[in-house]
Amino acid sequence: MKTVLIVVDYQNDFVDGALGFPGAEKLEGAICQKIEAAAQAGGDVIFTFDTHRDDYLETKEGRDLPIPHCLEGTPGWELYGRVKDCHTPQTKAFYKETFGSLALAEYLSGMPYEQVELVGLVSNICVLSNAVLARAALPQARIRIDAACTLGPDPALHQKALDVMQGLGIEVYNR
Repeated sequence: MKTVLIVVDYQNDFVDGALGFPGAEKLEGAICQKIEAAAQAGGDVIFTFDTHRDDYLETKEGRDLPIPHCLEGTPGWELYGRVKDCHTPQTKAFYKETFGSLALAEYLSGMPYEQVELVGLVSNICVLSNAVLARAALPQARIRIDAACTLGPDPALHQKALDVMQGLGIEVYNR
């Protein structure tokens, strides 16, 4: 079975930076284990990076969320902790200016993946957006979310996001 693990935006600014929140740092070990297991099983690993520039506050997102974060090239934009060591120049990555990555969806639609698993941050925004895009790109694939490897700053929205994904035929496990 051809599989891919997508690590969504596990970046410093979402863990302990500008938009960081308690508990996000606790996902580090489990995400690293997922990456190692995927590689050992011969699966692919893809990273997404929330990527903004100096004009962030002038964008639609910046006007709605006026907290500069994940500015390309800054420490806040980099992957958090040991997860950073799991990303090499050979690792596939998508740099996205908004919640979901159309480029990621287009890439997935051309691949023979039978299973896609997503982990990372933030569950009710970027993880949800990219899970929906993965579902659209690979309608016959098994799309999975490990609830123990994703989180959001608002516990109620986190649970609602997991419910919505489950309602879309995305398997949510480890709740």
